[in-house]
Amino acid sequence: MAAFRAFRPLMDRVLVQRVAAETKTKSGLFIPEKAQDKVNVATVIAIGPGRIAEDGGERPVVVKVGEKVLVPEYGGTKVNFEDTDYMLFRDGDILGVMDS
Repeated sequence: MAAFRAFRPLMDRVLVQRVAAETKTKSGLFIPEKAQDKVNVATVIAIGPGRIAEDGGERPVVVKVGEKVLVPEYGGTKVNFEDTDYMLFRDGDILGVMDS
């Protein structure tokens, strides 16, 4: 069993894995690693149950596991499970959901 499957984010946190950067242009040229842009698109791997609002009601996490989301370039908490990098963001820090 993968270690991240045993990990459950708390509160309104979302575990994501960034999509790999393009290493080749459409015309077939290879892009050097230093010239590759940082990818802000990620796949949601796991979500927490949500948070408790000021009025006492529950506020569930907006995104769902498997969705592609737009995340900020900076921020989040880097975590590593079995030599794979993931990022933890709060639900409110996610910028949007990518439509298929």
